[in-house]
Amino acid sequence: LLEDGQVAEEWSTLVNPGVGIPYAIQQFTGISEAMVADAPPFAEVADALAARLDGRLFVAHNARFDYGFLRSEFRRLGRRFRAPVLCTVRLSRALTPEVRGHNLDAVMARYGIACEARHRALGDARVLAEFLRIARERFPAEALAAVVAKLTGAPQLGPHLDPAIADELPEGPGVYLIYGENDALLYVGKAKMLATRVPAHFASPQDRRGQELSRLARRVDWIETAGEFGALFNASWAQTNW
Repeated sequence: LLEDGQVAEEWSTLVNPGVGIPYAIQQFTGISEAMVADAPPFAEVADALAARLDGRLFVAHNARFDYGFLRSEFRRLGRRFRAPVLCTVRLSRALTPEVRGHNLDAVMARYGIACEARHRALGDARVLAEFLRIARERFPAEALAAVVAKLTGAPQLGPHLDPAIADELPEGPGVYLIYGENDALLYVGKAKMLATRVPAHFASPQDRRGQELSRLARRVDWIETAGEFGALFNASWAQTNW
């Protein structure tokens, strides 16, 4: 937990996923099935986690993955989780567009940040805290604030669409359908990541097609698929049958 750029609190817990952990993941994270055997399920830590995240900016590297995971777990409990999100991959790219490599290892090497527990939640979180501290020191405050404001801004959807749609869209591939008045189908598309592709339709005010779609759209529906080919197949089917 950061306050004014300083670490105010640290909190960490293992969670029992309720399923076996693939061997590759065990090797990658160092977390074995024995380590989580007596750990609480997500449902038992949900309240503590929600309290710590309430009213806070959610920061993570490749944040859509982490945010989507938490959102899905809360949804399984019948709860809604929403928070403004700052992806430090995008922040790194925005601050240093002239350099290559913005994964966490590259960021650590660039700024001389060490990590005693790489690929573990608390270890990686400490790296991000240090990255944010360094960013506050190296970049002008107004410029940094402007970049963060741009990156954390809510996706702009059509004026007649519920803004909450942006938080409900899945992180993976699928087909999306945009409807107008009287449920008239306006557009069918496919996406590798629904969460970013659908808002992109309404993001550019210079795009005449986007302007018209934004003006007419009243509802968005989607079908999640197992992969990009599934999205292509379902898009073709949707266009034929709607």
